[in-house]
Amino acid sequence: MTYAGQFKKAVMLGPQIDEDNLIIDDVTFFEAFCHFLSIGWKLAFATVPPTNYFGGKLSFAVALTYIGICTAIVEQFASLLGCAAGIADSITAITLVAMGTSLPDTFASMVAAKNCDNADSAIGNITGSNSVNVFLGLGLPWVIAAHYWNDKMGGKNYPVPAGNLAFSVMVFLVVAIICFIILIARRLVSADSL
Repeated sequence: MTYAGQFKKAVMLGPQIDEDNLIIDDVTFFEAFCHFLSIGWKLAFATVPPTNYFGGKLSFAVALTYIGICTAIVEQFASLLGCAAGIADSITAITLVAMGTSLPDTFASMVAAKNCDNADSAIGNITGSNSVNVFLGLGLPWVIAAHYWNDKMGGKNYPVPAGNLAFSVMVFLVVAIICFIILIARRLVSADSL
């Protein structure tokens, strides 16, 4: 893929060809509406270098930078909206910011569910995304803060305020395990019925 190909793909809207069944799917009104609504984002992200440059490392770094910028913008808008509406930052974080960061995963899972015979890839996408959010998105800043605190405070322990984080992580783990048990059981039942 080249830069020209990326920009062409970002602005083009046309029928999709299903190569397996040789069927042409026409563009629906909703697809066209979403395309024109998001064309600015598509053009912005088309500036990410193609993956054939430097073995994809440059693409990864630039895309990660763009995601960080978008996250900062979402955080600022949510904070401003919460301030204007008199809503606490913690409430806007668990509603608006969480929704804004989870919607792309929802759409990716929807595409995965449509393109797959079973829902395993869609559920795996959501579960994997939430795992990264909880363990890496929360754990990595915590480790960095603890090391920074240790260096600046001369070996004192990093203070962690009491809260319900442990309960939230445990609920997530229990629900994730139940989800995987259901997926495995459904696969075993459907395999036996064939």
